Amino acid sequence: MTLRIALIGFGKIAEDQHLPAIAANPDFELAAIVSLNRPSHIRCPVFSTVGDMFAGLPGGIDAVAICTPPVPRFAIACEVITAGLPVLFEKPPTATLGELDYLIALARARNVPIFTAWHSQYAAGVPAAARALKGEAVTSLTMLWREDVRKYHPGQQWIWQPGGFGVFDPAINGFSILNNIMEEPLLVNRVSMLFPANRQTPISAEVLFHGDDRKAILDWRGGDEDEWKIQIETASGKSVRLMEGGAQLEIDGAPQSLPPRSEYRAIYEDFADVVRRRCSKIDREPLRIVADCFLAAERNAGDDFA
Repeated sequence: MTLRIALIGFGKIAEDQHLPAIAANPDFELAAIVSLNRPSHIRCPVFSTVGDMFAGLPGGIDAVAICTPPVPRFAIACEVITAGLPVLFEKPPTATLGELDYLIALARARNVPIFTAWHSQYAAGVPAAARALKGEAVTSLTMLWREDVRKYHPGQQWIWQPGGFGVFDPAINGFSILNNIMEEPLLVNRVSMLFPANRQTPISAEVLFHGDDRKAILDWRGGDEDEWKIQIETASGKSVRLMEGGAQLEIDGAPQSLPPRSEYRAIYEDFADVVRRRCSKIDREPLRIVADCFLAAERNAGDDFA
């Protein structure tokens, strides 16, 4: 039976990624969109609130994907989980760890499956990198996550507000990969963050993890090229290098042949399984790492961001 799904929040990520992934998956039918913006090219019903959707769709829906900015997700998720609907969360699932833990407990109490969809964990090179590192002792780790915020978040102001994560909005993708491929947890030691004088969230950061030579360099100011790389060395001499956010992989300097993979199509394949088996798929670690970074951070003031 086809699952009738609603998209809650219809910004850039919903239109660019969720919409085509749903259209390509025969398990799903887009039944509704909840958005304050009313896209004219969408053929399904569009509602302003979740309550309006419940009232306006007498046939009901089977699942929802929440694609709003992080701060409003908690209230929305409480409403739809209480109504018994399975939920897919765009990353990050919530603005705080406490909110996520509350929703996990609520979903368990209501026997409602939820899915924290960390899309970078579905990049083509991630499964092979995890296999290469299985049983290995990591001796060094460098994560470089650099991009231009003006390119990827044009005109979006929520990213600069409390709960918007700043440069950690893209960096959490790298943390989600590391949590997927490493057998030991990433524990934050020291963090230095740079905040534009006129913004509430950081534009760059350096994170040092516990253990020898483990760090992440994050920068949202742009440069010659985007850079989403992870380099790991092990005690046995193995070298594992992920590039392009996990889409490319080198092991011991040799490029690996990887099967073609669409991150969001793979996400919706998993979500269909989550809904039908009524078995949640939850990973709270990437959000925990970001929370620890803010707790441990040294704050530095920079110039205004324009």
